Amino acid sequence: MIVDLLLILRSLFEEHLQALNLQEQLRIHLYEIARERDPFFATAGHFFVQEYIGQELAQWGSVEIHTFVVRGKTCNNLILNLSSQTIGKHQDLSPILIGAHYDAVPGTPGADDNATGVAVLLELARKFAAEPAKYPLRLVAFDMEEYGLLGSAEYAGLLHQQQQSLRLMISLEMLGYCNSTPGSQAYPRPLEKFYPNQGDFIALIGNLRTIRDLISLSRNIRKAGLPSQWLPVPNRGLIVPQTRLSDHAPFWDLGYPAIMVTDTAFLRNPNYHKPSDNIASLDLDFLTSVCQGLEQGIRRLA
Repeated sequence: MIVDLLLILRSLFEEHLQALNLQEQLRIHLYEIARERDPFFATAGHFFVQEYIGQELAQWGSVEIHTFVVRGKTCNNLILNLSSQTIGKHQDLSPILIGAHYDAVPGTPGADDNATGVAVLLELARKFAAEPAKYPLRLVAFDMEEYGLLGSAEYAGLLHQQQQSLRLMISLEMLGYCNSTPGSQAYPRPLEKFYPNQGDFIALIGNLRTIRDLISLSRNIRKAGLPSQWLPVPNRGLIVPQTRLSDHAPFWDLGYPAIMVTDTAFLRNPNYHKPSDNIASLDLDFLTSVCQGLEQGIRRLA
């Protein structure tokens, strides 16, 4: 009995220590990424963050650069491919693409939008490089999201042209703002009738092809101790335009199964696209739980 109790306590301590280590890693990434980095008006910051992401991903494999041109400027999506578990039956599975945009609008350090998404992307790369998932993973840092989802549209179009199938696309879009005050969460009508009015959950929004994955990912995020809500949307999200405001939308448009993971952006965070979108405004416990839940959820996708 005492031995069993000691084993349980040891396991709980190790889990707590792992969470603290993960939170510190996320904090380090945030302090490197959260800076002005508009690709036209803050080119030094944009270049610095691009280099930082490339160096971090390169620890785990060869980083592919997908280039495209906008207004005469060469832009870069950064891509890391991670192999699946080495069991033979898994070798031909289509990859799961996990993406996050690294550009920001002028005049903001973009801590929540979208340094949080990139920080989680980098930590997922570290975790899945050390212990591969069932599916091969493709981790993509998208450029030019704030100018109309241009990086993800270019890349989705390339995959479609190459007839590349995807098991799932997951867009990490603002993951670190939490407010448990009643009335802190807004919605496009009439969703307020069906979802909580306090902004203390992470939202999963997918097209109809992803309903099983929405349920599975949401369940695993809740197991990590974080409330989670999910929403399936028909017709590429056109009926609720707010559901299309990230890098999953070009994948919806081309028929891919895709999910946005988000703290709901301007529907909750008053710092959206403002100078006040800084690290001090974030809840790092919340962000850490999102990362933990996503890792476990991705590992358990059927």
